[in-house]
Amino acid sequence: MTSSAQLSVASIQMVSSPSWEDNLSSATGQISAAKSAGANLIALPEYFCLMGHSDQDKVKICEQFGDGPIQDALKNLAIKHQVYLVAGTIPLASTDKNKVRNSTLVFSPSGEVISRYDKIHLFGFKQGDENYQESNTIEAGTTPTSFTITHQNTEWNIGLSICYDMRFPELYRAIGAVDCHVIPAAFTYTTGKAHWEILLRARAIENQCYVLASAQGGKHNNGRRTWGQSMLVNPWGEIESELKDGEGFVIGHLKKELIHEIRTKLPALQHRTL
Repeated sequence: MTSSAQLSVASIQMVSSPSWEDNLSSATGQISAAKSAGANLIALPEYFCLMGHSDQDKVKICEQFGDGPIQDALKNLAIKHQVYLVAGTIPLASTDKNKVRNSTLVFSPSGEVISRYDKIHLFGFKQGDENYQESNTIEAGTTPTSFTITHQNTEWNIGLSICYDMRFPELYRAIGAVDCHVIPAAFTYTTGKAHWEILLRARAIENQCYVLASAQGGKHNNGRRTWGQSMLVNPWGEIESELKDGEGFVIGHLKKELIHEIRTKLPALQHRTL
């Protein structure tokens, strides 16, 4: 590994609908475009495959881990484009038939699932007509998760978290030091306007690593409005690229040299006493 090692990454932004087939078609086009732009690791947003009319809609399309048309399609896309695919979130079967696990799967260029993270913190928010209670249809995960890939003889450590998780900095401490946190999300417009950018930049600064956030960003068929602003934030907390709203993707590079430089001149991770 050399200090000049880089990894090209992209985050895809979507405005998903109640049709998982249509959403998969849209994701397929965006993945192809991101690969053509040079990305080696591509992340999809939370709920990329479905933004239903009701919370129960995702329960109806849930798949057993390792078996189902959505997972098959993602596996084939990773193989076709020879990328690491952080597949947003997929509704996977839980121990409760009325709930799902909101799960991020990571596919390697060979199509193997090399990591799985089940969302730990479940969103709850009520203000006027807005009312969200993920715990009604989602079973929480329990395990902080990261994975390691090798690109051009260099290892890259990647942390996984999902949307509401970003409000809990202790989760990122539990994950440990990584080169980048990948965060699929579907932030509401209300909370995103107030907190999205601040939280992402804070997670990058305090962990001295990159943050790659892939978001839902627009007005959905079910009436919900999501914030968007998919972005790549560097370890100094600077936004290197972003997409405010609408469908598309952002692309950038993880640079080992910058991570090392920041952790050397400001060794905050070494100064921790708790």
